[in-house]
Amino acid sequence: MRRTAHKQKTTRHRGAGQLRIIGGQLRGRKLAIADLAGLRPTTDRVRETVFNWLQFELAEQRCLDLFAGTGALGLEALSRGAAEVILLEQNKVAAELLRHHAITLNPVCHGQAQVQQTNALKWLQQSSVQPFNVVFVDPPFRSNLAGPACALLAQHGWLAEGALVYLETEKEWPLEVPANWQLQREKIAGQVAFRLFAVMAQGANT
Repeated sequence: MRRTAHKQKTTRHRGAGQLRIIGGQLRGRKLAIADLAGLRPTTDRVRETVFNWLQFELAEQRCLDLFAGTGALGLEALSRGAAEVILLEQNKVAAELLRHHAITLNPVCHGQAQVQQTNALKWLQQSSVQPFNVVFVDPPFRSNLAGPACALLAQHGWLAEGALVYLETEKEWPLEVPANWQLQREKIAGQVAFRLFAVMAQGANT
């Protein structure tokens, strides 16, 4: 998890540490993390597992990182061949640093990253113009945002048929996901559960 609260008031721009890209074109690249209380990247161990799950699923795909934070998931997807990655981040300081990273990385990557400073749930209330193939849902810990985010993804056409949704929550979180999301992978690490779902056609057996 990257945060313990949805809004942060600390305003120092950077210096809280570094994020290391663990695979793909940018492997080994270190990126600054915004200095915000509770903001930290998904651990290398968890990311290694998640991107092993996704290793054949990212090339040329559209990806969405809903609660981007440090950018650990979205920028890792960019490094591994995604065609387009949209990173949503509500905090101004974190979003500015993510934009800086995108400007730096886009010219050397196959795909492109775009950062939007916005509330993820409000953003999802729009109607989708073009659905995503891979979506990362890793909201602040114990924020009660995972369920609403999953519902909005399904309701407003954000997911292509067969899309993959990575969901990271506290381990006791009830599986409040749409009926046509089929669980593919699941692991528990300490207090955190991380799962990968495939979006099936409506009415398909799960």
